[in-house]
Amino acid sequence: MTRTHAEQSAAHGKNNPPADQLVAGYDADDGDTRDAGRRVALVVATTTGGTGRHVASLAEGLVRAGSRVVVAGPSSTEEQFRFTRTGARFVSVEIASGPRPVADLRAWARLRTVLRGADLVHAHGLRAGLLAGLATPRSIPFVVTWHNAVLADGPLRTIYAQLEQVVARRADITLCVSPDLEARVRQLGGRDVRPGPVAAPTLPPPSRSVEEVRAEFGLPPERPLVVTVARLSPQKGLHTLIEAAAAFPTTTASGAPRAYPPLFVVAGDGPQRAELEERIAVTGAPVRLLGARNDVPDLLAAADVVTLPSQWEGSPLIAQEALRAGRPFVGTAVGGVPSLVGDAGELVPPGDPAALAAALASVLDNPDHAARLVERAAARIPLLPTPESTIAQIRAVYAELA
Repeated sequence: MTRTHAEQSAAHGKNNPPADQLVAGYDADDGDTRDAGRRVALVVATTTGGTGRHVASLAEGLVRAGSRVVVAGPSSTEEQFRFTRTGARFVSVEIASGPRPVADLRAWARLRTVLRGADLVHAHGLRAGLLAGLATPRSIPFVVTWHNAVLADGPLRTIYAQLEQVVARRADITLCVSPDLEARVRQLGGRDVRPGPVAAPTLPPPSRSVEEVRAEFGLPPERPLVVTVARLSPQKGLHTLIEAAAAFPTTTASGAPRAYPPLFVVAGDGPQRAELEERIAVTGAPVRLLGARNDVPDLLAAADVVTLPSQWEGSPLIAQEALRAGRPFVGTAVGGVPSLVGDAGELVPPGDPAALAAALASVLDNPDHAARLVERAAARIPLLPTPESTIAQIRAVYAELA
């Protein structure tokens, strides 16, 4: 059986060679000619969520199509997303999620060496786009995918606006995961700005029954389960979720007393954990922080409703996964969520606990309404991006620039 490029490299101990031995992440004597020779460098900064999953999916599709791919990013991203399992090479470049002058200078110098032999460089996110843009020779086509909006305030917002402008004007083609990001990049002077859909990878089927999942949480049959999958960070609006849970209506839509408040569970970890736990304790909200989980398909199958109360989202993977799993979805009308979800979900303003609670109650108290949302979700699925359509678009962009 023919081994993948990653397996061949591992056998020779070459998965992460020194930068001065690399040509776009490949040894100079690498003789792999499965493709026409396109050498693609994907650059990513520190991430624990959708951006990393997207880069891994992209690397896998490009390798399968015959490209020779290197992923350059922090070692933590390789540990979490295992880019080398896709057949790509990985080169450690420590690009932090925020400005770090000394570390950024080291990362820039490292990238200059790593990227010098690439046929095309594709950076993901503002931080990766800035450093990769400065390190990539002008003769090499440069693509940036914008995955997130800048939510900083005050002086930091002014600094980020200047960095945004540099990245917007440096890219030959900019791909954006939401319409508002497209408008932002054009405003900043981006030359060629296009939609850049991000597809949720296909989830495996549930490994446990709904009854087993509910038993884990000690739920009686009549108590609803509300599921959120999100990093515990300010962008995800989890304070709003806690306030909505704490003030959830005590009567149903018919005016009858509510036998049980819903149990809200949040799968994910992040820097806000201690702060959120404290808020849950103060409010007495029926919310459990589950930490990082590897059983999201099980949680989705058991959910009576899936909710995402974010301050901003581009093309959230959990929203796509909820629609594909046939679960009612309640989210916020921010970023790319309205265009992604359409009429297949209830959308409310961000930062509004009362509106969030009311929307969740309307779904939980009205089975017909919930069923309509599920029907609309089924109709929406063919319109969602897929890994195959995303790879096809990226390959077309690369071919255009080649």
